[in-house]
Parts: sequence; structure tokens; C-alpha cells
Amino acid sequence: MRWFRFAVIILTVTVLQASLLDIIAVTGLNIKPDLLLILLVFFAIYCNTSEVIITSFTIGFAADIISPAMGPQIISFGLSGTALAYLHQVIAIKKMSYQSAAIFITGFLAGVVVHFLTYLKGQPTGSNVYTVVFGTSLYSALVGPFLFLPSVWWMRIKTHRFGRH
Repeated sequence: MRWFRFAVIILTVTVLQASLLDIIAVTGLNIKPDLLLILLVFFAIYCNTSEVIITSFTIGFAADIISPAMGPQIISFGLSGTALAYLHQVIAIKKMSYQSAAIFITGFLAGVVVHFLTYLKGQPTGSNVYTVVFGTSLYSALVGPFLFLPSVWWMRIKTHRFGRH
């Protein structure tokens, strides 16, 4: 893992998530793709398990920094990224359709856990929480696999392991 490149991509994506994604948001519902979720699934697919655990909690911390409630996303992203890394040891997630499904399922489950933890903290939640969670997961699943190629290039990850040297 190239940790400096990881830090740069996390900082860049966090700033983009916090500021510029309102341009492509679905009007009225505040549904926009979750770039940090896409990165979570990307690292769960392309890194080894110990690196995924570190990156998942780091990405969750970055998501907590830009969200109004501190704490639920670091737990949710950390658990879902770790579970996805262990699942990836059993099931290959290399096709774009599988990657989209992984992003959608991970985003939906992480969103439900975030909502549950926010509810347990006693903080107010919106009235259409599950619509936003479903819409954000779906939007991220549609956009996510197309962002994997630039991420592979930036992180210098070798995707062909059984080719000629």
C-alpha cells in the first residue's frame, strides 16, 4: 500500500464530498453519490485484509469529519469494510456489475447502521432517511465502478496478477 497516495486521495475525496457534489445532487431529496463509500469498496476489493481494516476506519473517520454527527460512520464504515474484505476472500468481486452490487449493498447496510447509531445517540434524523440511504447507495453503485480505473492508476495497483513479468 502506498500510504502517502492513500492520504492524498482521502483528503481530495473528502473535500470533493463536502463541497462539490451538491452540483450533481438529485434536487429536493439531497441524494448524491458517496465517494468515500466508493473508495471503501475499492480498497476492500484491491487490498489485503489488514490494509482494508486500516483504510475502512480511516475512510469512516473522514466521513465523520464532514457529517454533523461524529462517531457513527467510523463504526459503520469500519465494520462494513472489514466484512467486505473477508467476503472478498471467498467471492471474487472483479466484474463491474459485482462491484456495483457490492457498493449498493455496503452503502445500504452502512447507512442503516449509521441511522441506528444516530438514533441511539438521541440525535435527530430526517424524515426520509431510508429514501436518502437507498438513493445514495443506488447513485453510488451507478457511478462507482467507473471511478475504480482512475483509483487503480493513482494507487499504482497491479490488477493482472497472473500475467507475464
